[in-house]
Amino acid sequence: MEKTKLPTSLHFFYTLLFLIIFSVLKPIPAVGYADPGSSTNGTDFIRTSCVTTLYPDVCFTALSRYAAAVQRNPEQLARVAISVSLAKVKHVAAYVSNVSRQADYGANPRAAAALHDCFSNFGDAVDEIRGSLRQMRHLNVGGTGAGGGESFRFQMSNVQTWMSAALTDQETCTDGFQDVADGPLKKEVCDRATEVKKHTSNALALVNSYAEKSVP
Repeated sequence: MEKTKLPTSLHFFYTLLFLIIFSVLKPIPAVGYADPGSSTNGTDFIRTSCVTTLYPDVCFTALSRYAAAVQRNPEQLARVAISVSLAKVKHVAAYVSNVSRQADYGANPRAAAALHDCFSNFGDAVDEIRGSLRQMRHLNVGGTGAGGGESFRFQMSNVQTWMSAALTDQETCTDGFQDVADGPLKKEVCDRATEVKKHTSNALALVNSYAEKSVP
């Protein structure tokens, strides 16, 4: 049986309709799609900012993964650096707490005392960095309102003071092991504490940089 052919005009109409439907149904980018350029710009900004720290390689390695969120915002970069430092310090504090309990049953009372002091210092550092982060989340940026500029300077001064105190507490931890005989435990604790100090030092440097450029 011979098939009925569509008139040329009708065939053209269906072809055009198909093309229109196809164009409408093209895949739609997911909601929240980020501009690839924002991550690249953020990475470059973080690399440049980390040059001002004492440990630029550590700084860039730790913070570059947050490039899309940071973009070119120095306040956001300082806040992220503080958050990373806080996570690192809490991790070491948990480790020191664990080994200090084990040391209580050991034969080296000097090491046990150093560990307990270290845990206390790291506990203080956690509180101080947490306070810094909380203050950064409530900055009176731009000096708006009565006494806004003074308020911002006071808030940034708090952040700088607490981060400096946290760094001092971490240094006090390692100083407390000077009279402890060398061994695997001493090396492990001091190595971990020293690595964390780098992150806290970098965070403080980025805070100082932001404060210097932003204080009205």
